[in-house]
Amino acid sequence: MNTILGRRLAAPAMIALSLTLAACGETSAPNRGMESAHQPVVNRIDYALDVRGGGNGGLAQGEARRLQDWFDSLRLGYGDRVAVEDRNAYGNVAIRDDIAAAAARYGLLLNESAPVTAGAVADGMVRVVVSRMTASVPNCPDWSRVSQPDYTGATSSNYGCAVNTNLAAMIANPEDLIEGRSDGGGVDGQLSAKAIKTFRDKVPTGAAALQTNSTKKGE
Repeated sequence: MNTILGRRLAAPAMIALSLTLAACGETSAPNRGMESAHQPVVNRIDYALDVRGGGNGGLAQGEARRLQDWFDSLRLGYGDRVAVEDRNAYGNVAIRDDIAAAAARYGLLLNESAPVTAGAVADGMVRVVVSRMTASVPNCPDWSRVSQPDYTGATSSNYGCAVNTNLAAMIANPEDLIEGRSDGGGVDGQLSAKAIKTFRDKVPTGAAALQTNSTKKGE
């Protein structure tokens, strides 16, 4: 686990924490299985910004704008997680609501718990943590054994690189590569029935008469 501390400004620093959540297979030995040795690796980076509370219970004057500018600089979007770390055991509801409103502009909700970050939160401050995951496939392409004759029935050293690299590049939320996605606990029968009814009631495009077109100019 590596921790990178940003340069301190007038406000507390931004903290970046990189955590590797998956491992990539070794390619030194021949792979005789059908599963590629090159698998996507998912990394998580945590960005943190400390904001000050105001006398009215919410964020101090100018802090909401500073928070929004920070979100803009991170290009906050789908797949990112936003959480609040507060030294107050009971939490500051007004500050949390202000931060939630800022995150809602990007279509995100606040997480219930925040990841562990370096450094203590100062008095009168709360820490906003944005967690972002990225996926990649290291050591691809791999031509290390392509030019060598192989009589062991092993797959190519580059086997799986194209498919898994494209998967890592296209997946909207890299965390799905680790945990997958649940169905939310059940199936909505009404939604399924509505889709089927729409399909059945739709008039086929070939049911109408064919349109007559003229090849004469001006018609």
